[in-house]
Amino acid sequence: MAAKKKATGLGRGLDALFGDVEVNSTRKTPSTRTPAKKPAKAAEAEPAAEGELKYIDINDIKPNASQPRKNFDEDKLEELAESIDKHGVIQPVVLRSAGAGYEIVAGERRWRAARMVGLKEIPCIVRELTDEENMLLAIIENMQRENLDPIEEAEGLKKMIDTYGLTQEQVSRGVGKSRPYITNSLRLLKLPEKIRYLISDGSLSVGHARALAAIKDSKTQDRLAERAVKEGLSVRQIERLAQEKSAREKTRKTRKTKSADEKRVETELREALGTKVTLQRKGAKGRIEIEFYNGEEMERLIDLLRTLA
Repeated sequence: MAAKKKATGLGRGLDALFGDVEVNSTRKTPSTRTPAKKPAKAAEAEPAAEGELKYIDINDIKPNASQPRKNFDEDKLEELAESIDKHGVIQPVVLRSAGAGYEIVAGERRWRAARMVGLKEIPCIVRELTDEENMLLAIIENMQRENLDPIEEAEGLKKMIDTYGLTQEQVSRGVGKSRPYITNSLRLLKLPEKIRYLISDGSLSVGHARALAAIKDSKTQDRLAERAVKEGLSVRQIERLAQEKSAREKTRKTRKTKSADEKRVETELREALGTKVTLQRKGAKGRIEIEFYNGEEMERLIDLLRTLA
């Protein structure tokens, strides 16, 4: 299990990765907007030193196996590629050694966009990181800079807990989020797959997701999620509908648990008054509800009760 000291240090985020590194943003290979072919090498490139800024062959770099992001928005990648084509890669990509090449720790979107532009090499910093540090920093970078969708973020946090046995408190310190934030994020993974998809594609907000997660019945979750998308229901409307259903279920449960004596009293009162009568009891206390359906019936019941008095 990771020590608390390590999780706290990583919680500093990306500043700890880059320090005061400056990049020559004008150094870039002219683009034809087609992927670059790997050039022939006369000799092996000199390995990049720990923490040193170095331009590395883009084909010697591979994606991060612990990357929490599963979907890369093509339109946004195009925008980033246009920026890189014009200004170069301003922020270095962070790597770690992996076999004969390197694995991305932070900056996969920049690497992908640079490939789209046709760059042959990009500015990088190489760090020696454990698998745990690699995963945590990949998640931190996405959370701070690239806006993971809520489900991707939750899956990344859960992977940290499951793979390395971290507690929610340690994850909280590591990514710089509150403990309730981590708990609420993980609850999203308990939602049905259909709802998780609607959250990932932006059809439902995190607020909607949390309101739906508070509902125990998966069928009700699906039904309300569908209504939220079709009818544009707000988070408060979802919460109110969920509360109303919960109240109805509670009433049905109360009716089912009534004793034989209580049911007998309801029957006798219904026959005496000529309308529906409900007896609700909690311990020694309770109430009797007498229903009426129009003004005339209300007057009839009042007169009848006065006669009894």
